Amino acid sequence: MRNTIMKPGVSRELKNYTSFGQSVRNSLTMAYRGLLKLRRTPEQLFDVTFQPIIFTLMFTYIFGGAISGDVQSYLPVIIPGILVQTVITTSIVTGVQLREDMDKGVFDRFKSLPIARIAPLAGALLADTVRYTIATVLTFAMGYIMGYRPEGGLDAVAIAAVLVIVCSWSISWIFAFFGVIARTASSVQGISMIVLFPLTFLSNAFVPVDTMPGWLQWFVNMNPISHLVTAVRDLADSGTVGWDLAISLAGAAAIVAIFAPITVRAYMRRT
Repeated sequence: MRNTIMKPGVSRELKNYTSFGQSVRNSLTMAYRGLLKLRRTPEQLFDVTFQPIIFTLMFTYIFGGAISGDVQSYLPVIIPGILVQTVITTSIVTGVQLREDMDKGVFDRFKSLPIARIAPLAGALLADTVRYTIATVLTFAMGYIMGYRPEGGLDAVAIAAVLVIVCSWSISWIFAFFGVIARTASSVQGISMIVLFPLTFLSNAFVPVDTMPGWLQWFVNMNPISHLVTAVRDLADSGTVGWDLAISLAGAAAIVAIFAPITVRAYMRRT
């Protein structure tokens, strides 16, 4: 019988054709690895633990009296805004840590393992949902301590929290793409800040839209962050669901549909 010689690179090609079930299992394993990293280096959670507390206190007591007359009246406005701003900003870490792992050669070591090639990327994105959850819970908890009482009820607050987490996870695909194509982790963070900060601050998260110049109101009303903040406010403050919720979910789906394939393609080329 003639021996079959496997050419170099064939094993890698075969590894690309892992089953969907195996890819899911491998991705969950990589997500567990990400959670272990958080447990061993808890300082990675500083941004999702201290930022919600500091931002909530700072913005509430600085702008509360000027915008709403008093702090208590401002809380229903600022807590949803701080929530969206904090959790979405946290998604930047996804791209930064992805770039750091690639620079350290971690992903090169993963290539030698019998796992799906997409698993390290998918696992990192899944693990970061824990960060979003921590930031969400702490923001609502800090608001409650300060006197915020959502009139929408616990169910509506839970739906609002899930909405923010889902949208932040979808946005993390954008920063994951930056993490794959950028050369350094610092450049990923710089690019992400340039993209995200104008969107979060030029929105209705902190001040009413009608107090802004007319030319700026047009941008703020079209800003997807404004739609997400409005959807969270409607749910938490009154328990109602409007078009802003549908727009936010549609936008999240569109981001995943666009950036997930190109991120995966760029990631496969790099690894």
